[in-house]
Amino acid sequence: DRSDWCISRQRTWGVPIPVVYCKDCGKPICNDETVSAVADLFRKEGSDSWWTKDTSEFIPSGVKCECGCSEFTKEYDIMDVWFDSGVSHTSVMEGSDFKSLSWPADLYLEGADQYRGWFQSSLLTSVVYKGASPYKAVCTHGWVVDGEGKAMHKSLGNGIDPSEITEQYGADILRLWAASSDYHSDIRISQNIIKQLSEAYKKIRNTARFILGNLGNGAGFDPDRDSVADDQLTELDKWALVRLDALIDKVNEGYNAYDFHIAFHAIHNFCVTDMSNFYLDIIKDRLYCEKEDSVKRRAAQTAMYRILSAVARLAAPIISFTAEEIWTYMPHTAADDKESVFLNQMPEKSGIAVDAAFEEKWALIYDLRQSVNKALEIRRNDKVIGKSLEAEIDLYCGKSYDKVSQIADELAEIFIVSGVKAFAEGTGEFDAEALGATGSAAEITVTVSKASGDKCERCWTYSETVGRDAAHPTLCARCASVVK
Repeated sequence: DRSDWCISRQRTWGVPIPVVYCKDCGKPICNDETVSAVADLFRKEGSDSWWTKDTSEFIPSGVKCECGCSEFTKEYDIMDVWFDSGVSHTSVMEGSDFKSLSWPADLYLEGADQYRGWFQSSLLTSVVYKGASPYKAVCTHGWVVDGEGKAMHKSLGNGIDPSEITEQYGADILRLWAASSDYHSDIRISQNIIKQLSEAYKKIRNTARFILGNLGNGAGFDPDRDSVADDQLTELDKWALVRLDALIDKVNEGYNAYDFHIAFHAIHNFCVTDMSNFYLDIIKDRLYCEKEDSVKRRAAQTAMYRILSAVARLAAPIISFTAEEIWTYMPHTAADDKESVFLNQMPEKSGIAVDAAFEEKWALIYDLRQSVNKALEIRRNDKVIGKSLEAEIDLYCGKSYDKVSQIADELAEIFIVSGVKAFAEGTGEFDAEALGATGSAAEITVTVSKASGDKCERCWTYSETVGRDAAHPTLCARCASVVK
């Protein structure tokens, strides 16, 4: 009951109110027969015909007023525009031109001022018409303002033309700006904000480019032919896929809640923190120095393929053109639809099962790598070493020894040094205070020393095995076996 809503307006243009009046007694006539006749007229000739036609041209001849009169005049008021928009659900969701859509709508999206506008008028008309809401959810957004939070006006000269952004940076940067903003409040835009987002975009793109360079073209990775089973992945590879699983959950959570900024920041942080700064940096030795078809190299490629395939699909709703470009150049399985990333389902999780102990161990290794990097930086500044491969690391682990020793064989690769030794007891040169260590890594002390052995010309690792192969006197044992 909304008796206070007057749905008529006195205007010279608009949607007519389909009511006629008896010429004799003035009684309004509005029933199924007359409304259907008006609808047929509008369907054939448009609503302007109401103003140009006489009632005798569209009101059925058998229609009479209770007083017996069969001559009528038209209503000249129009519908309130909020009534027009309020019944749009009947046209869009049930209209003949939109047979693929169903009622009610999944979402109504508008500015925050529409709670008493379109959202309300749609709800009122729908409850009267169908006894239910025309939408499953509503989503509101703030207004676009300049970089200082001021409304944009021509007189202030603070407006931003979207076409200028797309011409300079590309459409994906404009899409990224919209997706990265918390639209629940007013959304700021400026050249500086766009420039910052452009830098964030480049980091995502560079991550994809690195993976593509190690999968496609000369790398020749065929996921159907070359992928390894999960039990052949290294612990590091499994960690990367577990992090990918967490990303899939986070992005889906963001999309389902229409929190697109959460999805974007999750993708960006994954590409920068988990991939570029950690996983992809570590596996370069495997990619560049192991035998082309070795299990270790194929394991890294398998993980990278699964990561890129998932990230392309997760990012597609935001940076659509970039995701499509990635999809075009990356290798595919027979199950993929190669035509477009948008013709594929969102990624499923890897299915790699890990326990709490695995996650705790890798949280420790992640933090410990930062400590080791700090120790390497100190020794580099002291001119003890140059590149990190010139160093050997001793770790004095204390209570964390069991966790660290489980992955001892992978630590040199993870720290990108020539050797790592782990000890249960003892104290290293650098403690938590010197290294800025936090968490469980804070109890581990570190010593950095010059690596023993000679430098391998191929992998640049220092090793006692360099020169043992007479045919390749400048290579370490690993590289000598690879090039044979």
